Amino acid sequence: MSRFTVGLTGGVASGKSLVSSQFRALGVPVLDADQVSRQVVEPGQPALAQIAAQFGGRVLQADGQLDRRRLREIVFADDEARLQLEHITHPPIREVIRTWMDAQSAPYCMLENAILFESGMDRLVDRVLVVDVPEALQRERLQARDLIDADLVERMLAAQSPRALRLERADDVVLNTGSPEQTAAAVRRLHRDYLARAQAVRGG
Repeated sequence: MSRFTVGLTGGVASGKSLVSSQFRALGVPVLDADQVSRQVVEPGQPALAQIAAQFGGRVLQADGQLDRRRLREIVFADDEARLQLEHITHPPIREVIRTWMDAQSAPYCMLENAILFESGMDRLVDRVLVVDVPEALQRERLQARDLIDADLVERMLAAQSPRALRLERADDVVLNTGSPEQTAAAVRRLHRDYLARAQAVRGG
């Protein structure tokens, strides 16, 4: 039986990695869906062959690896292309996630996924935690982190659920605008709550 699972999500550059690292430090197993998405498109994986067939050799590097930057530029400029990519990658990603959840023995585990709602993977979890920051701060962090232009930043933001919708669908929210210590204190409070909820699910 799968563990009690918390879905961790938030807008791009909101600080999900900081929050997930703090849960890991408390002993919580965390699976990063982005790492799974990289795993399923490694050379030799069926999904990479399907992507190359769909989008052509322009999305492959000389060594056969996926050119993630090029593919990102394509799919964030074309909604239909993004849907085609998701149709290829989401089924194997879900399979890896389910297998991982079933293998966990900790009181609860966590799935980190930037597109938890958009991918429908919120249905795989028991509770949703949203890391939230104002959109202006997202833009600032994203441009500084990825060295991309403002136009691509806007397309990336538009591809995600609106901030208001994420907050509406959240069970819990961490506002990540303060210091790392403040965020860590919020994480510790949530950790205690999730331990109690996981215990209740197991029947006391």
